[in-house]
Amino acid sequence: MLDDIIAISLALTNQVQALFFKAFSDSTVPMANTQDFPTSSESVDRALLLATLPRLSTPQFLAPIIVHAATTARKRLVIVLFSRFFNTGTPHSNLDQGYLASQAISHTGRWKAVQEILTYVYVQATMVAQNMGKVLMDVDVLLKGMNEDVDESLSKGMEILFRVSGDSIPVPLPESIGLLRTSYIPVGERDPLVDSVVGTEASTPRSSGARPSMYPVTVLGGTFDHLHAGHKILLSMAAWITSEKLIIGVTDDALLKNKANKHVMEDISRRCDRVREFLMFFKPGLVYDAVPINDVYGPTAWDPNIQALVVSKETLGGAAEIAKHRESHNLSALEVFVIDVISSTSANLDHQDAAWLKSAKLSSTFIRQWIVDNQAQAE
Repeated sequence: MLDDIIAISLALTNQVQALFFKAFSDSTVPMANTQDFPTSSESVDRALLLATLPRLSTPQFLAPIIVHAATTARKRLVIVLFSRFFNTGTPHSNLDQGYLASQAISHTGRWKAVQEILTYVYVQATMVAQNMGKVLMDVDVLLKGMNEDVDESLSKGMEILFRVSGDSIPVPLPESIGLLRTSYIPVGERDPLVDSVVGTEASTPRSSGARPSMYPVTVLGGTFDHLHAGHKILLSMAAWITSEKLIIGVTDDALLKNKANKHVMEDISRRCDRVREFLMFFKPGLVYDAVPINDVYGPTAWDPNIQALVVSKETLGGAAEIAKHRESHNLSALEVFVIDVISSTSANLDHQDAAWLKSAKLSSTFIRQWIVDNQAQAE
């Protein structure tokens, strides 16, 4: 009986929120601080974009807003996506904890849906930046629940705020964000198939069966040179399924001597710092242990307290080696989560050839070559 009541309550909540979002999307309520859209020739160094996701599906309706913001920003674009599906276990002090907890989703159970959202948004912004020659533009995508406080520092250094026309974000925003010059942009067309099938399927929180919602300790590894969208999706998803500690193995300089354009590669200290900085920005509150590694195993070779491993499709071979090593050393098996490899124009490069994936993805190799080429042109 209790389960039926909860299901009915959630269904009604979904309907009300959908109607609420539609009503605001169709309205023409005057907004404070609203400015005309920036002209095509106008640009700023840093821009902020805030938007609400009414459902857990690919946000195609945000494409024109993301494109406009990425076109306007020269150096940095921060995109914050708010959704009740991203609610945390520590609610805003003014909101009811029990209700908000019921709105949360299983982080492992919704791995694919959240990965697709992050990937879509990163690809839209990165594609624009690369097409405009802004290869080094820093793009960050944050996921915020309706029960989270928005940090005052989010507006620091920002010169313009982009919002979705009619989107009344139901989260208290710091006064400093409200003082930013604000541009409201209409949404693009929604995909009716996505809204009716994926949106409905994802509208009700579910458990993930045998898997817990999150794991206490997760591990991943990589070079993380010139941190880009592909790295950030990998790191974000690892943090998404972690409740206590995330271990990041960063390939040490000694193993990278044969990398192309090694002279413009960031050193191990810088790469570890950048990884920690991004993760603290994406999900504060976890312990982030970024450590140099000299082999494929890193801490997985000996640490019995790790439960999950996050890899990309191109590094599945390494996951298999880790599994064999842990089994031979009587260490518990790890739950493996796989990230799709992306390029600046494709959200998923589904190809079996690992070498092809490595060369075609949005890569640090490409970024280093771009830096070298531009240095040569400057000289």
